[in-house]
Amino acid sequence: MEYRRLGASGLAVSEIAYGNWLTHDAPGCVAAALDAGVTTFHTAAAWGGGAAEAAYGSAFAGLRRDDLVLCTGVFWPEGPGPNDAGLSRKHVIASLEGSLRRLRTDYVDVYQLLRFDYRTPVAETFLALSDLVRQGKIRYVGTSEWTAEQLLQAHEAASRYDVPLIANQPHYSMLWRVAEAQVMPVCERIGVGQFASVPLAQGVLTGKYRDGRIAAGTRAAGAAHARPLLMPELLERVELLRGVADDAGLTMAQLALAWTLQHETVAAAVVGASTPEQVTENAKAAGVRLDLDVLTRIDHLLGSFVQTDPRLVWSPPAFSA
Repeated sequence: MEYRRLGASGLAVSEIAYGNWLTHDAPGCVAAALDAGVTTFHTAAAWGGGAAEAAYGSAFAGLRRDDLVLCTGVFWPEGPGPNDAGLSRKHVIASLEGSLRRLRTDYVDVYQLLRFDYRTPVAETFLALSDLVRQGKIRYVGTSEWTAEQLLQAHEAASRYDVPLIANQPHYSMLWRVAEAQVMPVCERIGVGQFASVPLAQGVLTGKYRDGRIAAGTRAAGAAHARPLLMPELLERVELLRGVADDAGLTMAQLALAWTLQHETVAAAVVGASTPEQVTENAKAAGVRLDLDVLTRIDHLLGSFVQTDPRLVWSPPAFSA
């Protein structure tokens, strides 16, 4: 495993991070990640109704806490009430307290604001975060899927309230390069590093959906996110990447992860897995450097299927609670 500094901070994270959004009940995966040298783990309060955090709390029992970089986040609904979602002071503090209980820890290394909240002033959120930082419950703060303009607002509030804002988590893969045009340049300017999420495009870039069907028992079977990507024309292009991966001595998953890690602002690629074997395979993408010929072939094969429109960075305008 290789490690990188996150943004302009001194925090070292593993190039491959493990996230348990859809895989919090996958036995053996956390142990395989630890065996492979993964130190950075992502989860969120709302995932699985808290079950994702609780799974990590059990998995990490007995481990040296300072060896881990635990990242959790807040925004999505955690209950039916009007204050059970978003980034209000009330919800941010209540959500973090619940996260700490489930994770069985006294602090979170990176606390992530998982979407921009149009209903709450940015200053209110960051003042609450400042209090939590001073209390020792948060070490650093991150965002996820914030636009460049929103990140500048966050940077200004973080500077005003002495909040260590060091991370952003965009969707980023060979197919989805929306963050490159505006978000990544702004992040580089303000000292924010990237946790690249969905780097395998919901498994499409592994080549396992070559016939366009989602098999029962796979992670994508329980999520609608992969289905728009199962276009025959796109799957044909993805299948051509198999030759590029073979020539590079990589699996298709390793090629996709290595591609994501080539961007200089990306500190880690966040990926889940259904089996320990997948975790081990994914971890081998760390430290891989792709030459210009490989990168050029990838761009040529994927062509117009690559999405780059910066307007596709999106946060929901409101919840109906």
